[in-house]
Amino acid sequence: MKVAGLFAGIGGLERGLAAAGHEPSLLCEIWEPARAVLAARMPDVPCKRDVRELRSLPRETELLTGGFPCQDLSQAGRTAGIGGARSGLVGEIFRLLDRRRVPWVVLENVSFMLQLDKGSGMRTLVEAFEELGYRWAYRVVNSLSFLPQRRERVLFVATTTEVDPASVVLTDEAEPALASTDLNARAHGFYWTEGVRGLGWAPDSIPTLKNGSTVGIASPPAILLPSGDVITPDVRDAERLQGFPENWTSPAEEVSRTSIRWSLVGNAVTVPVAKWLGSRLARPGVYELGRDCELPLNGRWPKAARFDGRRRHAVHINAYPKWEKRSSLTTFLRYDGKPLSVRATRGFLLRTERAKLRFADGFQDRLREHLARMELHANSSNGNFAVAAE
Repeated sequence: MKVAGLFAGIGGLERGLAAAGHEPSLLCEIWEPARAVLAARMPDVPCKRDVRELRSLPRETELLTGGFPCQDLSQAGRTAGIGGARSGLVGEIFRLLDRRRVPWVVLENVSFMLQLDKGSGMRTLVEAFEELGYRWAYRVVNSLSFLPQRRERVLFVATTTEVDPASVVLTDEAEPALASTDLNARAHGFYWTEGVRGLGWAPDSIPTLKNGSTVGIASPPAILLPSGDVITPDVRDAERLQGFPENWTSPAEEVSRTSIRWSLVGNAVTVPVAKWLGSRLARPGVYELGRDCELPLNGRWPKAARFDGRRRHAVHINAYPKWEKRSSLTTFLRYDGKPLSVRATRGFLLRTERAKLRFADGFQDRLREHLARMELHANSSNGNFAVAAE
């Protein structure tokens, strides 16, 4: 299908769809660092700047995609709901669909939107699509299906065709081979910025890559290696953990600081997830009606649901459409990473010591050992500097 990609970011959704045979014919992205990446990596695809100035979609458009801004829907954001100034831009999608009903629509967003304000954002979405005559299906999909990153996102598929959207997003299901905690044998990802109420603990994988700040302050996770070293991954490995080739975001450095690449990677759609979805758009499966359940009455949305044109159904299915074979996280990482600093390690340990969380046996001890090594190295470096100065 011919694809128009709104809120394209660095093109993760479009790149994955293209790998499944679909062709991007239009991109739209307003953020200059992301535009620099798109210009370098997809130079033959026209890229409009502001969706609000887009009068209509190309006539050949068969699939409209949108990883619409999630700041107001994210648990980490202002939780202003879908009417928020940024997430409200999803209304531009409906403005364009009012002009012409595109046969297929794919939207992507954070899974917290299903819970936010008792699901009002999701309710707004589905009601708008139903009014336009679309059937829809959605599902929370975990990037861990394909890569060593635990990242849950909602994939929402709507269509006016005779094809059941459930046959696209709700047919594949795999049993995940989730790793158990073993500090001696596996690397473990966690968020060193947390430690009081949460940790983001991820055996043989990393927790969700975050977008950091819009001014380029990076927020990479930490990784405890079997050696006892604690690092933050190199941004090139972060790109690979999202399914991009390494240095995919390097063109952004021409218009912004290097650290902005972390925001670009954290905002992106995981490429293999989009490729899987694209393959099902090209070759739908067969939906099993036995998966249908009653929608909950509390207003919150389940992790998967569908609308068959008459009635909404919750769907019993997990977040793993596939389970790709993968190397260990230790082997996956190509670059050494950066040792977690004395300040960051000390602050994290202080938070864990006053937290009521349960940590893996030996985890805090290894952090203390890492801190001692880092302090020794810092003192040694300062001593060498003092001798050189004398």
